[in-house]
Amino acid sequence: MKKDIRALSLEDLKTVFIENGDKAFRAKQVYEWLWKKSAHSFAEMTNLSKATRDLLDTHFVINAVKVDDLQISLDRTIKSAFRLFDNNLVEGVLIPSTSRMTACISSQVGCSLTCKYCATGKLERLRNLKADEIYDQVVLIREQAEKKYNTPLTNIVYMGMGEPLLNYSNVLESIQRITSPEGLNMSPQRITVSTAGVAKMIKKLGDDQVKFNLALSLHAASDTKRNYIMPINESNSLEALTEALKYFYEKTETRVTYEYIAFRDFNDSIDDARDLVRFCKNIPCKVNIIEYNPIDNGEFQQTSSERLEAFAHFLESKNIIVNIRRSRGKDIDAACGQLANKKNMA
Repeated sequence: MKKDIRALSLEDLKTVFIENGDKAFRAKQVYEWLWKKSAHSFAEMTNLSKATRDLLDTHFVINAVKVDDLQISLDRTIKSAFRLFDNNLVEGVLIPSTSRMTACISSQVGCSLTCKYCATGKLERLRNLKADEIYDQVVLIREQAEKKYNTPLTNIVYMGMGEPLLNYSNVLESIQRITSPEGLNMSPQRITVSTAGVAKMIKKLGDDQVKFNLALSLHAASDTKRNYIMPINESNSLEALTEALKYFYEKTETRVTYEYIAFRDFNDSIDDARDLVRFCKNIPCKVNIIEYNPIDNGEFQQTSSERLEAFAHFLESKNIIVNIRRSRGKDIDAACGQLANKKNMA
């Protein structure tokens, strides 16, 4: 079996070359091809001799992610189905707007959390993505931004398929690759990791003093309602999340974003807004109110624009920073909560 070369550190690569009678500096050349130039084959490594490339090809493989299918929305959003080396599929989205180009990427094949409003939650979690597979999604979406829209990628959100904090080490390693000068050299402040709320791992983010942004998929600020739509809340209550978020803020001084999908006649009343205000008072934060995107066989409906505006206005009257996020890519099932690998399920 050939080994996955991207699982090796720079020191590991140096050892490989020394043991095979080659120069240690070759390791740095290969490392640069793998991470800075995002090479997907050894043949691309043109500053290496053919003998060195043959050596690598004999012992190693690059498990590159490939675009299996691509759809472009009427609003220019691009959804990609990414084929992994073991034939699994995940989805990622390029979201263009007037001020930014955002890559929405996946961290798991499927998801184990069964949130009622989310199409991905209806899928079985098959496995975690490795750091290089997460990294490859960013590389491929960045290429789309540059080739299709002649605009560089500006932001990355870990809001695709899966729960990032249940794939903690691979997610953090992928961010290290993306932000490193030896990688894509993007600012961590342009990266947001979104979690359904794993209190223990939110505290670990604080201990690790991460530099990227954190978003919590909240969607209800009462345990009763949150338990109903997000079973994870039964073991990670709002009280536990409050404690974890306070700890995270103390360690990082990073303001947290709360994501709040407004469902008609479920969590869109002024009483619900009062609950949210109380939760927001715990730490510096902002709220993104998100339009609900209906999914197949889903039980929820989108709230009215009047109730959405009234909800947002109430929060603002209590000095909460609020953004209303309009859905993008709904016509190709690329909007928030709609990623379900329908192509793979057909």
